[in-house]
Amino acid sequence: MTTGADDRTHWRWWFLLAWAVIAAWLLHYKWNAIHWFALSDTDDNMRFAQVRALIDGQGWYDLRQHRVDPPAGISIHWSRLVDLPIAALMLLIRPVAGGAEAARWACALAPLLPLGLGLYATMLTARRLVDQWAFLLAAAIVACAQTTMLMWMPLRIDHHGWQLATLAVAVSGMADPKRLRGGLTAGLATAVSLTIGLELLPYLAVTGALIALWWAIDVDQRERLRGYGAALAAGTALGYVLFGSFDNAQMLCDALTPVYLSTLLAAGGICVALGSLPIADRRVRLAALVVAGAAIGAGYALAFPQCLGRPERVSPELEKIWLSHVREAKPLYQHSWRVWFPTISLSAIGVIGAAATLWRERATPRAMPWLLVLLLSIFSALLLLWQTRAGPASQLMGVIGATALGWPLMRWTFGHRWMAVRVLGTVTAFLFVSGAFAGLIVKNVPEKKPQWRQRVDTANRRCPTLPALKPIAALPPQTILTFIDLGPRIVAVTRHDVIAAPYHRAGDAILDVQYAFRSTDPETAHRTMLRHKASLLLICPGLSESTVYGSEAPKGFYVQLVKGQVPTWLAPVTLPAGSPFKLWRLIG
Repeated sequence: MTTGADDRTHWRWWFLLAWAVIAAWLLHYKWNAIHWFALSDTDDNMRFAQVRALIDGQGWYDLRQHRVDPPAGISIHWSRLVDLPIAALMLLIRPVAGGAEAARWACALAPLLPLGLGLYATMLTARRLVDQWAFLLAAAIVACAQTTMLMWMPLRIDHHGWQLATLAVAVSGMADPKRLRGGLTAGLATAVSLTIGLELLPYLAVTGALIALWWAIDVDQRERLRGYGAALAAGTALGYVLFGSFDNAQMLCDALTPVYLSTLLAAGGICVALGSLPIADRRVRLAALVVAGAAIGAGYALAFPQCLGRPERVSPELEKIWLSHVREAKPLYQHSWRVWFPTISLSAIGVIGAAATLWRERATPRAMPWLLVLLLSIFSALLLLWQTRAGPASQLMGVIGATALGWPLMRWTFGHRWMAVRVLGTVTAFLFVSGAFAGLIVKNVPEKKPQWRQRVDTANRRCPTLPALKPIAALPPQTILTFIDLGPRIVAVTRHDVIAAPYHRAGDAILDVQYAFRSTDPETAHRTMLRHKASLLLICPGLSESTVYGSEAPKGFYVQLVKGQVPTWLAPVTLPAGSPFKLWRLIG
C-alpha cells in the first residue's frame, strides 16, 4: 500500500504521541524506584558502574571492571555503545541537578530511547504489512507486552533494550517494499545489535537467512540481499573498530571478537556476491544459497572449533554450581505457570496471526514478507524451550502477527451497529490479541506463598536498597567477600570493591566465592579473603543466592554463619537494628 508524504508525516505524529504517553506512564510507574535509584538487576548496576568509570577517566577500550576482583579486575564482554547515551545524559544533567540526581535521571530516561526506536520500527512494520492505520493497534499491543516492556522500563539501562530495538528495525527492513533500503536497514541493524552483544545472534542469523532465501525464491530481491550484505560487513567492521575492547581482541566466543568479525565479513561479502550473480534459474539460486551457507558454517567450524559449544565457554564445575542456577537461562517450561503463561501467550497469538495472514495474503505481494515473519515468529517462540531470556524478543515478534489478527476483528467490532459489541466486543478482542488476558489472570488468581518464599522475597526487596546499604557504604573503602549477585550493587552505590560478580569471564573469582560459602571448612573462606585482600565479609540471609548455598551445602560456611557459628578470625560489625545484613571484619 502506497501512501503520500503528508500521510507519512501524519502517522509519525501519532508515533510521537504514543511514545510520549507510554514514556510518561512508565516514569510515573517507576517514580518511587527512580527516587531510590533502585537498579534492581545486576547488569543495570554493573552498566552504571561502567559508565561512571568512563566518565571518571577509564579508557575507552578498557572494559575491565577494576573494582571486582581488584586490582586486575574482571573482563566484561560488553561494548561502549550502550554507555554513550547514559553518559551523555549524566553529563548534561549534572551541572543543573548535581551528581546524584544526574545519575537517577540519566538511568531513568536512557531506556526510553530504545523504547522509542523499537516502538517506531514495530509501528512501521504494522503499517507496511497490515494496514496504513494498524500502527495504532501495534503500539497498544507493544504497551501490553509485559516481558518486552520490562526491558524498556526506566532504570533498565542494560543493553537488552537496545538489542530488542535493533531486532524490530531489522524486521522493518525485511518488510520494506523498497528493496535496497530494506536490505541496508536490516544489515545495519544487525551490525549494531552484534556490536552491542551476541544475545540476539540466533534471531539475527535467521533474519539474514530469510532475506537470502527470499532472493533464492525471487530474483528481484537481489538489491535487498546486496544491501543487507554490504551493510552487515561494513557495519560490523566499523562497530569492532569503534567499540571493541582490548579484551575482545582475543579469539573469544561471547562478543564481537575476531571470531565473529571474520565470519560476518565473509557472510556479508557472500551476500553481495550472490546478489550480483546473474542467476535466472530458481533452482540454481537455491543450490548456490545452500553451498554458500555450508561454506560459511564449515569455515566457522574449522577456523574456530572452540566456539561450537556455548559461547560462555565456562568450566563444567562453574556450569554445575553457578550457571545452571541462573533463572533466565532455564527453559520456560521449568518456571511456574505465572511466568510461562503470560510470556507464551502473545508469542503464540503472534504465530497464529502470522499464519492466518499469510493464508489471506497468499496471492498478494505481501505473501513473502508474511512468510518470513511467520518463520521468524515460530523460531522465536521455539527458543523459549531453550531459555526463558528469549521471552522479550519472542513477544516483540508476536506483536506483528497479533496486530494482523486483531486489526480486521477490531475494525468489525468497532464498526458494529450494536453499542455492546462496539464497547465490550472491542475490549474483549483487544485483551485477547494483545495477550493482556494472561497477565490479568495471573494478577487476579491468588497466590499463597510459603513462608520461606516470603522471606526470600523480603530479602530480595530489602538488601539492595540504599537505606539498607547506607551503613555499609559509610565504612572506609575496602574489598568485601559477599554474594556474587550482590557484587554489582555494592560496586554501583558504595566505594567498596568485591571479589566476584555474576559474569562468566570472572569464572575463577566466582568459584572462589562459591567454594568459600559452600565449604564445611571455614578456612576455605579465610584463605579466599586473604588471597583477595578482602577485609569484610557480608551476607544477606534469605537472598535468592543464599538459598542455593543452604540447600546444596546445608553444613557449609554460609549456613554456619547464619546459625551463629562464627570463626575467631572474624569480628562482628555493628549495624543498625533491623538491618537485613550481617557483617564481619577480618581480624586474623
